[in-house]
Amino acid sequence: MITRPGQSGRSRAAVHRSGPAGADQPAHGATLSESGTRLPQDIDTSTPSIARVYDVFLDGKDNFAVDREVHDRIVAIEPLADTAAQANRLWLRRAVKWLAGTAGVDQFLDVGSGLPTADNTHQIAQRANREATVVYVDNDPSVCAHGRALLTDNERTSLVAADLTKPQEVLGHPDVTRVLDFSRPIALLHCGTLHHVSDEQQPRAIMQEYVRALPDGSYVGITHFFDPADDPHTDEAERTRLSAKAREIQRGFQTAMGTCFFRGHAEVSGFFPGLQMLPAGPDPAGSGLCETTAWWPEGPVQGQRSDLRLLGGVGRKPGAEPGRV
Repeated sequence: MITRPGQSGRSRAAVHRSGPAGADQPAHGATLSESGTRLPQDIDTSTPSIARVYDVFLDGKDNFAVDREVHDRIVAIEPLADTAAQANRLWLRRAVKWLAGTAGVDQFLDVGSGLPTADNTHQIAQRANREATVVYVDNDPSVCAHGRALLTDNERTSLVAADLTKPQEVLGHPDVTRVLDFSRPIALLHCGTLHHVSDEQQPRAIMQEYVRALPDGSYVGITHFFDPADDPHTDEAERTRLSAKAREIQRGFQTAMGTCFFRGHAEVSGFFPGLQMLPAGPDPAGSGLCETTAWWPEGPVQGQRSDLRLLGGVGRKPGAEPGRV
């Protein structure tokens, strides 16, 4: 549903031709996405959705005018914001490929998975291991409608409608306990989710609850918007500039959507409670939590970097012997 970075696809101008929010509504009260997919009538096309806004950043077509307005607001602040979203998606691809291939994990819980894309978690994992099982979790009606349509013919993949900020609701869902075997390692993915969870919602406690429930030998992968104010690896002038840009982007998202929280390295590290961080590259002494573009890159970063930075990392819950690591 989403054009891969680097592939040809519908231009951004074409995406915007649909006009104001009202123009997204077809006759007879039905709701259609830009792709023409019929969606549940309870979808609110007058309010931006986190999942649909990210769809715009990835040059997708399952969004509405109100979502594109948020995108335009952020791009006005940071013109290369789209490349940051693409880098985040590429990080997920590399992480799942490593987990399913090198680490030998065959169970994945992708929380806050968002709208389906050109290369989804189950497709990446099942290329490495056709027996891999994947459960997606999201409570956005658009995601649930598209996801269930995509997964109809894949018996080893499920989608659960649940609130990611309520771990017991997620972990205790009948479809989660039916598909995943909690006596064996599981890979839990929180890719771009926790920066939409406020401090008042206690994201650190949320992650502690998730990690506590995972079997020994499980993995946790996280990406998160990065405010480099506390980054010792960036010189002071650049750190000040990027931190100011992070706060400006945060205000832009919060004004448009009421959510978005950039955090520093120390704060994001706290979302891996008790986990052994994996090296972010071939140097075992390197930091396990780094910018997404630096985490096991498949080559040099092409083009200009966005000032919208994200951290990414994978941690392992100790106890059981690693698979093939």
